[in-house]
Amino acid sequence: MKTLPLGRTGIQVTEWCLGTMTYGNQTPEDDAHNQIDMALDAGINFLDTAEAYPVNPIKAETVGLSEEIVGNWLAKTGRRDEVIIATKVSGNNPGWVRDGKGFDGGNIRETTEASLKRLKTDVIDLYQLHWPDRGSYMFRQNWTFDPSGQNRQKTLDHMMGVLTTLGDLVKEGKIRAVGTSNESAWGMTKWVDLAEEAGLPRMASVQNEYSLLCRLYDTDMAEMSVNEDVTLLSFSPLACGLLTGKYQNGALPEGSRMAINGDLGGRKSDRVFEVTQAYLDLAAKHGVDPVHMSMAWQRTRPFPVSAIFGATTSAQLEQILGGKDVVLSDELVAEIDQVHKAHPMPY
Repeated sequence: MKTLPLGRTGIQVTEWCLGTMTYGNQTPEDDAHNQIDMALDAGINFLDTAEAYPVNPIKAETVGLSEEIVGNWLAKTGRRDEVIIATKVSGNNPGWVRDGKGFDGGNIRETTEASLKRLKTDVIDLYQLHWPDRGSYMFRQNWTFDPSGQNRQKTLDHMMGVLTTLGDLVKEGKIRAVGTSNESAWGMTKWVDLAEEAGLPRMASVQNEYSLLCRLYDTDMAEMSVNEDVTLLSFSPLACGLLTGKYQNGALPEGSRMAINGDLGGRKSDRVFEVTQAYLDLAAKHGVDPVHMSMAWQRTRPFPVSAIFGATTSAQLEQILGGKDVVLSDELVAEIDQVHKAHPMPY
């Protein structure tokens, strides 16, 4: 599998990344470990987790369990130097961690060291901020996003506090690189500019949702990514399973994400199944598995992308990995763009 630079860090990551957010909830530990083995056997060198995982739902009782499962795999196999490990610290929250408190310059050392302990490793390759403390337009909040209550100086002071502590952790060898998640173009440029001005760690990546059904990244964020050498770690490239086709015509597979949380975090809409069908029909027309089409499309973008995908079971993972060498024709990519123009923003 091809690799690409992680920002300007010198770290090379594969163009696909195995996500772990179901580990410890829908995915038991033995299957999770098998999935990691399968991913490495397929040439993937990149794993993503978070202190908040597993999800569906996130609960205080299970926070950190996905990290622990990854850590147990590392301890069991001794293959630490074969994999790039990324994890994330939660922003302000309903009470899952730290009684709802997010991250700041005063506590991010504590959160880092807690993740290191759960992961059973001496260093985290990429430490990410899971969502901005000031708020975000991600998670379907773009429809009502209102930044008018933000305090610019407070945000900049918060960023400097976080960057300063992260800088210390990098010097100590506990973190190799830093990144963000669910960020905006303004937020990313401020993180980068402040770091460069102060000689602190530069944000190497941003983990935002990006798929055939969610293309908010294509404009301002794409421009930021190219000009600032920030790698997109795209999450939900299969749109939480919608692009597999498993929810079409009212289907609701037992144990699936929609069966558990109802609306796929706001992705289930009046239009989404019609739009999904347009992509399923396009894949059928070209004789391509829609899962493989959705993943291969990520490679066609005019900015650097490592697509994070997850699987509840090893069988699902096997299907996804079966498309790791698929390359889309120029004709198919052009038709995908036509479908997008005809059916934009389904959620």
